[in-house]
Amino acid sequence: MSPTILKKRSLTEFFSPNSQKKAKYSPPLDSVISKDHPCSSHPTYPFPVPHLPIDIAEKLSESPHTEGKAINDQPDLDLLYFQPFVPKSVEKDFFEFLRSQLFFYRVQYKIRRGAIETQINTPRYTTVFGLDETSRFGPDGSIVEAATSGPVVTTKYPTCQPRPIPQCLDELRKITEVFTGTTYNFCLVNYYASGADSISYHSDDERFLGPLPAIASFSFGAKRDFLMKHKPVPPKDGDAATAEINNAKPLKLPLASGDMVLMRGKTQANWLHSIPKRKGGESDKGRINITFRKAMVKGGTENYYQYNVGLGGVWRWDNKEKKMRPWQSKQED
Repeated sequence: MSPTILKKRSLTEFFSPNSQKKAKYSPPLDSVISKDHPCSSHPTYPFPVPHLPIDIAEKLSESPHTEGKAINDQPDLDLLYFQPFVPKSVEKDFFEFLRSQLFFYRVQYKIRRGAIETQINTPRYTTVFGLDETSRFGPDGSIVEAATSGPVVTTKYPTCQPRPIPQCLDELRKITEVFTGTTYNFCLVNYYASGADSISYHSDDERFLGPLPAIASFSFGAKRDFLMKHKPVPPKDGDAATAEINNAKPLKLPLASGDMVLMRGKTQANWLHSIPKRKGGESDKGRINITFRKAMVKGGTENYYQYNVGLGGVWRWDNKEKKMRPWQSKQED
């Protein structure tokens, strides 16, 4: 795969309209790409994932469209907010491409608190790609040890089947690395089909991410509120600063299509974030969230595949019915 070339545009080019209008990407009704279109394939993929069409790739390479705005005016908060990162000329086509060509899961899993076991039904569609820092994918797609390039023992990842990031997402990862000064080895994708899909308050503060992790979070499709609040701080008598933190209103970022929030520094250790349920407006038009992050040890790989793939079946966008449907391999025959 050829590397992405990040081009700088002159002021004249920046303010001048394109001399030629290029055709927008329109996914075929049967979601099948022609046989001569290059694809990313791997034994763990239920079906090949097409590479980005040239027009989308070229426009994507013009990211970031704006400079990031630093948000660090509250205790332990360190954000860089791009409005947008991906140019408006391509964000819609990029969203439509990913929704129609990626495979997703509606994950179910069980958690135990003491003697009580609860089944969790993930209120969104998810998928994940990547591998932690102790391993990497060889040229043939096999997993090898990062330190020796030798094959990993078959028992290293007993609970999951890691898979490489497909080209259509890896292009965005490479651009993001350049402009955030951070490397990433995992890509998590969430699809919120409607305002009823959500994610509750949580923080990505797992030990396998290491200290002070940086997470780049992209939004495509429908605008959704991104809420953040400081984790509760144990109260101290007469400590006004602590009381102010605990009583503060949540920070709300109205994420539009193409926007990106880089969460870094002490943010994950001290702040919670969520995408709440919403009714009306754009919320029912569908939203894709992409996060790039870096897992340091194999526990990160096992965790991400357990909670983003699980044991459920594959789902894929049906462009005729305009919704996700269970996918079966015979559909591709």
